[in-house]
Amino acid sequence: MAKHTPTRVGLLQGTLDMLILRTLLYGPAHGHQIGKHIQRTTNEFLQMQHGSLYPALHRLEERGWVSAKWEMAPDRNREFKYYRLTDKGKKQLVVEESQWKQMAEAVARVMWPAAEES
Repeated sequence: MAKHTPTRVGLLQGTLDMLILRTLLYGPAHGHQIGKHIQRTTNEFLQMQHGSLYPALHRLEERGWVSAKWEMAPDRNREFKYYRLTDKGKKQLVVEESQWKQMAEAVARVMWPAAEES
């Protein structure tokens, strides 16, 4: 099995973190809702596994970018842990989006150089 380099793992974690933060801009959600939203929005291209999603949510909570609280679901008779974007998380999302855009533009220049020349 191939080992992930720290840079690659950091990139993947950062991307997942950004997607979670972006999803929570729409309002509070529990983990399953967050994962399903990302899957639906990417036409099922990104499959959210619990082994990636929940550690990311805990990491974001530790950093103060999201807050979490157990609440009763409005349509169910059970509690879920709902995550909310904090002010610190909103600021971080702006940083993450800017860095992502810079990286995507840099990769695009390498992959499709003719598009830049026109």
